[in-house]
Amino acid sequence: MATTADIRNGLCIKFNDKISQIIEFQHVKPGKGPAFVRTKMRVIETGKVIDNTFSAGHKIEIVRVENREYQYLYQEDQDFIFMNNETFEQVPIPAKMIEKPAFLLEGMICNILYDANEEVPLVVELPMYVISEVTYTEPGVKGDTATNSMKPATIATGAEVKVPLFIDMGEIIKVDTRTGVYVERVKN
Repeated sequence: MATTADIRNGLCIKFNDKISQIIEFQHVKPGKGPAFVRTKMRVIETGKVIDNTFSAGHKIEIVRVENREYQYLYQEDQDFIFMNNETFEQVPIPAKMIEKPAFLLEGMICNILYDANEEVPLVVELPMYVISEVTYTEPGVKGDTATNSMKPATIATGAEVKVPLFIDMGEIIKVDTRTGVYVERVKN
């Protein structure tokens, strides 16, 4: 058993019989009273972010996880099929385990977090950015650039993102997969 002194960002622990990943933490030593650790955790199963405070020295159960590289192949009904690049084994992953499935491109390399004890996939982490072609967007209106105006655009993955007015159909753009926000235009 580990204690709160072992807490760090990205650590997976068993909390309330569910596997949770530490997003951020803060050791607090008030002037009066005992020290404690304030944490923000994401429940892997549901994706819900919860706050919790542990007293200093509290015992926690660490879950051993492994990050494995897989390549996204295709979607079959509600499952997304990924292939292990080393063994070529194909694994179906349900959509609820992928944070933003709308940004998946065929052939994309993703990290799948595995519970190393049970050999069960926990969550699929997409790359930070996806580079994709704009398949549909309305043309920008000339002279409508006084403010930082944005317009909706659909990219090749089917996801809808907001892009600046100067972006046209057929252009290649870079999108942040965590927030779904346009980053920049990619030069060919």
